[in-house]
Amino acid sequence: MKHINIRHRKKLYHAGMYLAFLQLLFIMFITGCTQKENEQVNRTVFRYNESKGIATLDPAYARSQTIIWPVNQLYNGLVQLSDSLTIEPCIARSWEISDSGKLYTFHLRQDVYFHPDSLFGPSGTRTVNAHDVLFSLNRISDPGTASPGAWIFHDLKRDAENNQTGMKAINDSTLLIFLKKSFPGFLGILTMQYCDVVAPEVVRYYGKDYRTHPIGTGPFKLKLWKEGEKLVMVKNLHYFEKDSSGKQLPFLDAVAITFIADKQSEFLEFMKGNIDFLSGVNPAYKDELITRSGQFNQQHADRFKMITEPYLNTEYLGILVDTSLSIAKNSPLKSRAVRQALNYGFDRKKMMMYLRNNLGTPANAGFIPKGLPSYDPQKVKGYYFDHDKARSLLKEAGYGPENEIPPVTLTTTSDYLDLCEYIQHEVAGLGIEINIEVATGATFREMVANSKVNFFRGSWIADYPDAENYLALFYSKNFSPSGPNYTHFSNNSYDSLYNKALQETDRIKRIQLYRKMDELIIREAPVIPLYYDVVVRFTRKEVTGLGSNPLNLLSLKKVRIAND
Repeated sequence: MKHINIRHRKKLYHAGMYLAFLQLLFIMFITGCTQKENEQVNRTVFRYNESKGIATLDPAYARSQTIIWPVNQLYNGLVQLSDSLTIEPCIARSWEISDSGKLYTFHLRQDVYFHPDSLFGPSGTRTVNAHDVLFSLNRISDPGTASPGAWIFHDLKRDAENNQTGMKAINDSTLLIFLKKSFPGFLGILTMQYCDVVAPEVVRYYGKDYRTHPIGTGPFKLKLWKEGEKLVMVKNLHYFEKDSSGKQLPFLDAVAITFIADKQSEFLEFMKGNIDFLSGVNPAYKDELITRSGQFNQQHADRFKMITEPYLNTEYLGILVDTSLSIAKNSPLKSRAVRQALNYGFDRKKMMMYLRNNLGTPANAGFIPKGLPSYDPQKVKGYYFDHDKARSLLKEAGYGPENEIPPVTLTTTSDYLDLCEYIQHEVAGLGIEINIEVATGATFREMVANSKVNFFRGSWIADYPDAENYLALFYSKNFSPSGPNYTHFSNNSYDSLYNKALQETDRIKRIQLYRKMDELIIREAPVIPLYYDVVVRFTRKEVTGLGSNPLNLLSLKKVRIAND
């Protein structure tokens, strides 16, 4: 029998206690890891790619879809559009419009909180009030902001003393907006992301850096943004909206955006399950996912699904017609006959069949797209393929075998290179030489907005469901960069019809005025309409609640992802 002295026994006791402590730590570590792993497994993250990059998260600069999509997750406006394009309450719980149609009174919810930020003081946040809305809307038209959306408030009365638009906060929950004249589409304008509500103290503190420090009220808040690499938004736990059954939105835990520039690589990531969503029809994957007749390729039906519906989007080629600018002054495109010849110079139906798998409608009517009441190919006649007519117009402009038309340069992004090359080939038979210049998304948008290109590929997605939104592109007071008139088209008759339509309260008469304006645009040809688009979305089958709408606005607050 061994005898163990007291000192040795104490050592054994302490060693045993130490081992027991290590075992407890190990168990706690394993348990903690398992809990974290379970949390990670149970988290739902919606992932999509933005090949063109995101320049800002400030709603005042939400000019393009690339910016509008993330901004729509981070912010809210007074009102919002449903998928069926009805205008619904958002931060405003209700509103009244005066009999004259010139006064709008909005009553705000009092349970809408800004995302947390230290600038709000000890509480970390605060509720939105009418003064915040007033600041946000006035900021759009402030010349110091230089917002590309400044044009949307041209028809508001102005406070000459303070050089501000005609709006007034009566108290924390009531806002008045005064119009110079009645405009039935005004509520639709307020659904635009330009009109989202920001916190004044945050905007003032960050200044120009606010673009990377967005503080809104939306269903998601910014967590991480490494520009050109990844952007992550996480669930706003204090979001005010609920679904129809009373469950708090959003359902997703996070949204992750990558910035893969190459469309083929983006498609491969989607096929591998690393991206949940693809939008649009791209040459990189159209033949793999879509049949020639425009149907979803059923060999992928076990993993993916396709959502389609009419899209309020007109794809077109734009021509800078402002001859006061040197880039347009000596261009052959300054001739209306040449612009008309280009419109007659290619077969839109064949283009859609071979390059878009018949997803979309050839633009053989006006600029206003299919899906709006003003669209009527029987009343607004566009251009059809006719090389004989095109040659006749070129001869009228003074061009022919002895006097060849000078080459023109068409600027586009890589997404639409196939369309531009098709048109290039088609009009070559007319003696028109088109050189194609490919620019990156951000550079391209800057060049078009600042009149640095004479001939460009464009698309106009409706900001709100009214044909006026398309016709505003040709109003002389909307010259870019402060407005959307990228062609710098100016015509007194057109402006007169436009102003008359804004004041017309009779819907039928207003549609008739819209069609007259559309006819004038077709005749003067500052644009070459290509096709009226369709919304095409591809998602993994695990994704539900995504929905779709004719504006192709991405709304993720009702999306769910089933766990694998």
